[in-house]
Amino acid sequence: MQTNDPAIWRKNLPWPDRNTHKHTRGRLGVVSGRAHQTGAARLAARAGLRMGAGLVRLFCPPEAASVIAPAVEAIMLTPFSNADALARETEAMDALVIGPAAGLDEMTVANISAVSQGGAALVIDADGLSVFKGRSGDLFAVLDRDDVLTPHEGEFERLFPGLMDQGREKAALEASRRAQAVVVLKGFETVIAAPDGRCAVNPNGSPWLATAGSGDVLSGMIGGLLAQRMDSFDAACAATWIHAQAASAFGPGMISEDLPEMLPRVLMSLWKPD
Repeated sequence: MQTNDPAIWRKNLPWPDRNTHKHTRGRLGVVSGRAHQTGAARLAARAGLRMGAGLVRLFCPPEAASVIAPAVEAIMLTPFSNADALARETEAMDALVIGPAAGLDEMTVANISAVSQGGAALVIDADGLSVFKGRSGDLFAVLDRDDVLTPHEGEFERLFPGLMDQGREKAALEASRRAQAVVVLKGFETVIAAPDGRCAVNPNGSPWLATAGSGDVLSGMIGGLLAQRMDSFDAACAATWIHAQAASAFGPGMISEDLPEMLPRVLMSLWKPD
């Protein structure tokens, strides 16, 4: 067990150099919910872009395209009609965020199963976790060690009933072992655990993160680093620390829309140019 500190992962942050272009900075995809549930995905996509992903694309049901299109600029948009189409459209992605406001239905299950067959590292959050209540084995069967699950305690209990009785650190480690994926157990002291036994407790939690959408931003931040091929455990640790630091820097009155705009300040404090 260790304290999550920039000393662990700072040297692995994926900074661009003079030869970098957008395609070498990684491609991040974010799957949106239906027309009345697009905000979470838009938050995640913007956060991924701010974390340095060179190309970010939102994938949405066709009826949501007219809602999302006026609300994005640098982020691209691709509608998809079913799970097979989503799998085809996401083939070029390096990382993919799926679950925020996705819907608690079989379409979400089908979408996760479909995209898991591709090469993208997955960040699964929110509805993408809760929809597997009572059948967590179906989710674990499609994961690999590069994937990241980001549950709060309620979502964690749905996937791992009774495990929290062991305490947060032991629970996160056992959950990661069962899922064979990185687990980010969110809370004031977020615990990040990997299947190989690495575990870190985040020390800089901020009460300003207790606002709707902050978890969606974190998912996008992790996805943005994964798209740039950062190790999944390091990416989860880095994003969690930066997320909390950004919230503390903003302070009272912060809403989730503010978080992506605070990221450049925190990233600049971590950047050590040659």
